[in-house]
Amino acid sequence: MIDKSDRALSVSKQCKVLSLSRSSVYYARKGESAYNLELMKLIDKQFLETPFYGVQQMTWHLRARSHKVNIKRIRRLMRLMGLMPIYQKPNTSKPSKGHKIYPYLLRRLNITQANHVWCADITYIPMHKGFLYLVAIMDWATRKVLSWRLSNTMDAEFCIEALSEAIARFGRPKIFNTDQGSQFTSWQWIDTLKAAGIKISMDGKGRFLDNIFIERLWRSLKYECVYLHAWSGGREAKAGIGKWIKFYNTQRPHKVHCGQTPYVAYWKNRNQNNHDWSEQSVA
Repeated sequence: MIDKSDRALSVSKQCKVLSLSRSSVYYARKGESAYNLELMKLIDKQFLETPFYGVQQMTWHLRARSHKVNIKRIRRLMRLMGLMPIYQKPNTSKPSKGHKIYPYLLRRLNITQANHVWCADITYIPMHKGFLYLVAIMDWATRKVLSWRLSNTMDAEFCIEALSEAIARFGRPKIFNTDQGSQFTSWQWIDTLKAAGIKISMDGKGRFLDNIFIERLWRSLKYECVYLHAWSGGREAKAGIGKWIKFYNTQRPHKVHCGQTPYVAYWKNRNQNNHDWSEQSVA
């Protein structure tokens, strides 16, 4: 996918074209077996249906479908995919040391204006012979996807690139909401938000409903696009996902907007409510 011997196009420029972080080019990872990749795809599909499945339940689910797997393997694969089950009881696990966890600011908040609240999340993208991670940034009120990036590692750099692009193209929101993943509690991500004067909001631990709209985006993307293809590499995945996101933004009617697309809803809303959040105080 990346040709390091190409003198006409540097590695940095190739990464920019493919929306990949430069550090991922030099990351050497032992590939997963074909069977593990099959299991990861099955886990991904089931997790969309039952996000409360933990390692034990996912293991039972796969065993019931004639897969002779143990808990140790499923735990490793779910961690690799970045999947966190949604518990119906309080999750008492502690956040990583050194990372501040910010409060959830959206409870009982009336969000009707574009650029009032943005949200972001990362999902696993299966391919024919591997997998990638996708981050997307969405405007909460209009559901418009503002930017996205693919990476073959779960570092924070590709998330920062997507965030920087969204701010450069669309201004900045008043509040940015994410989960408590390591990318979104990293000092690089937090410093970028603070430098732009954006309030930081984080979901409660294990509460995917706090970021429900982008979770719905992942479901639509995977069933309408990802699972219908067997992309062989990052270039094909980037083209396919880019085509679907353009369709989602500009052609796919949205019920919450009475049939309008997220693109129309976003720009109509911005033109009617031209707020400059830079004039607002930021805690």
